[in-house]
Amino acid sequence: MTYAPPKASGISGGGKVLFPAYAMLTLTLVGIAVAVYVAKGNYTGQPLWCPIIDGCNVVVNSPYSRIFGVPMSYFGFIYYLYMFALAARLAFDPFSTSLRFRAVLYAGVGAASSLYFMYLQLGFIQAVCIYCLISAVTTFLLLFVALWHFWATRDRVLKR
Repeated sequence: MTYAPPKASGISGGGKVLFPAYAMLTLTLVGIAVAVYVAKGNYTGQPLWCPIIDGCNVVVNSPYSRIFGVPMSYFGFIYYLYMFALAARLAFDPFSTSLRFRAVLYAGVGAASSLYFMYLQLGFIQAVCIYCLISAVTTFLLLFVALWHFWATRDRVLKR
């Protein structure tokens, strides 16, 4: 009888499961950076630097940019901070059913919110903020990665 070692694939089974969690961590850091920059502009009253699309300050100063007087960037910061904590927990426990479900749920809520905010920008404010676009893309990528993680771990969770 001969022993045949398993083929090396370059990525271990754990790596395939952990990569989406690490991707979520990276995406949330991007979202946190954008939210902090816009929140700083809201807090200090300084105009934002709009490198590509010149509409950031119009959007940030519109009546649609606040809920109960609180700037949307503060809510974005809290959202991304929560998603960061969730992704960090997923990195340590990638097969937790409740964590996997919450990652998809909250990423979906974030994506739906981003769609609504883009609708407001295009339909009512008639200006587009590059930072809001970056946040929307980041949120949709978070949803994609959360779904990827959910899909990658479903077989192992079902075998439990």
